[in-house]
Amino acid sequence: MSWKFSRRLFILQLLYWTVASCKPTPKSEGVLTIGVLNYGGDEEIINRYAKFNNYLAEKTKARVRLEPAFNENKAIERLESQAWSLVFAPPGLAAVAIARYKYIPVFPLVGVSNLRSVLVVRQDNPIQELKQLQDQTVALGQQGSVTGYYLPLYNLYGLTLAEILSAPTPKTVLELVAEGKATAGAVSVAELDLYSPQLQQAQFRILYTDPHYVPPGVVLIGSTVEPNRQKYIRKVMSEFPAVLAQEIGYVPNGQVPDYKYMMDVVERVKLIAPQLQNKPVRLF
Repeated sequence: MSWKFSRRLFILQLLYWTVASCKPTPKSEGVLTIGVLNYGGDEEIINRYAKFNNYLAEKTKARVRLEPAFNENKAIERLESQAWSLVFAPPGLAAVAIARYKYIPVFPLVGVSNLRSVLVVRQDNPIQELKQLQDQTVALGQQGSVTGYYLPLYNLYGLTLAEILSAPTPKTVLELVAEGKATAGAVSVAELDLYSPQLQQAQFRILYTDPHYVPPGVVLIGSTVEPNRQKYIRKVMSEFPAVLAQEIGYVPNGQVPDYKYMMDVVERVKLIAPQLQNKPVRLF
């Protein structure tokens, strides 16, 4: 009898284990990967996003991963592969993401003053007009930079340049001009103000200022994120305390800026982009 009882108990336990192992586990919400630009590669950015990441992970029940890109080229690679669920994108990168990769703008970033595109030369350079850059060497930023790449190429349309030097950072653009390796370089006014005091071997002069004010960057969400999940992420981000949102640079209830002009510039420059590696460079 005891043997039968033990056998029955074993079968019941085995049945329980089988049923228990087949019980549905809580649904995994996957991973949300946040893309940001981080020129310097410093670790401070991890601390800056820590509270937001924890908040987003708690509310969405997802694993939240921050993935900094060291320049715009790396960022565009990630956009093209749809690797980023959310992107804190400066204007040029935002225009590319919206126009080419179907990312959706959801919140504006905190505006940066003096975000105008300028072409600068050394103070002792005699050039006074944009057309005098014909047959000269110009330093540009990375593809994806509105002030360092798209707007200057748009403004240089119609010229033939000796060469275009591609610089990984705005500071490098100014260094190339300071060292005489490039006649002119493209940066924003804010970047000129920030980096020129650090380059004491040369003084700079603005040769040309683009007349358009660049809109602030935006937070983007990937079109591959399921639509209901997009809505929920928007809701969660809109409820994030404004003071903490300010730390990572977005406006929870702000209006998304108009990107039509920026997207038109991106598409125009796209037509001449294949020629940029040539020597000379014909921008038409």
